[in-house]
Amino acid sequence: MDANKILYGRRLLLVDDEPDVLETLAEALEMCKIDTAASFEEGKKLLETYEYEVVVLDIMGVRGFDLLQIAKENDIPALMLTAHALTEDSLKKSAEEGASYFAPKDEMENIALFVADIIVAKEEKKNAWVRWFDRLGRFYDDKFVGPNWREREKAFWDKKLKEYSGI
Repeated sequence: MDANKILYGRRLLLVDDEPDVLETLAEALEMCKIDTAASFEEGKKLLETYEYEVVVLDIMGVRGFDLLQIAKENDIPALMLTAHALTEDSLKKSAEEGASYFAPKDEMENIALFVADIIVAKEEKKNAWVRWFDRLGRFYDDKFVGPNWREREKAFWDKKLKEYSGI
């Protein structure tokens, strides 16, 4: 998949309270039309004012789950990006509340690929979590100490992976 080609000219919103993270993300997504916000209030205003194809949300510093609800109300797929909330609970909450992806800041260099996964899944009316498992499953196996984290919530993830609407 050529992420640059898929993302060229797409309008994205990036929300994070760390200026260096916003700068890194904007550089990695330079083929897109980017708006940035460094607070919940800025992100909320932009989400309610403009149309975006994807929003990338930090969880901790900008009330990412509250912004996720606003994005969902506006039918904007969201990628949750985190360092401090990199837990099984935050992963599950992201999926339950309608996020399309959950990525660690450790993997920001691959953000274009992750955002392209979301756009392709939406266009094909498929579930982006399927690609997420392909791309990041091993990362989370290591982070959450083995594949048992999947087994503990097997029914939840089986259901999530079978959903092909409402991305």
